[in-house]
Amino acid sequence: MLTLYDAARCPYCARVRIALAEKGIGYETVEVDLDHRPAWMIELNPPGGRVPVLDEGGFILPESVVIMEYLEECYPEPALLPADPADRAVSRLLVERFDRLGDPYYDLYFARQAGTAERVESALATLDARLEAFPFLGGGTYGLADIAYIPWVLRAETRLGLDLSRFEALCGWRDRLSERPAIAAEREVVASL
Repeated sequence: MLTLYDAARCPYCARVRIALAEKGIGYETVEVDLDHRPAWMIELNPPGGRVPVLDEGGFILPESVVIMEYLEECYPEPALLPADPADRAVSRLLVERFDRLGDPYYDLYFARQAGTAERVESALATLDARLEAFPFLGGGTYGLADIAYIPWVLRAETRLGLDLSRFEALCGWRDRLSERPAIAAEREVVASL
């Protein structure tokens, strides 16, 4: 049985929860209090005890992107990466460039000097433009690129107080994804935060 060291409020953990749900993989959850990380969590994933961490029979794996790729390789059905190598590369590139949204999101969330709504909205506008051309971030099919971004989009309104309504393609994508049980479950988590 897999064990996920998790925190409900963490969007990185949300990525892994969504991927596990999409693949129908059962797992146990160990909830980690991010405000008071236990010493055992710091030992599990040094130096800071960050979540998520996946434990598969003693094989310990941190980092959401690495965990999602691992799940894709170990549990290939249903596939969350496209079959075409070029499309797979584009999906991976989008995940690799996530910091273009993540950095401004956290700067605003933590009220850092560089934190402005405009920087986050600029990153969202880039996603919106992509979604005007394609139904999903990775192109024609839902997959890991969508999973990599949706937790932050779901939290942008509730956690950052941003109005996303001007990003029509992005909102349409969010709403289409919300029809999937894994994303609907994450929306419930976000609503409870």
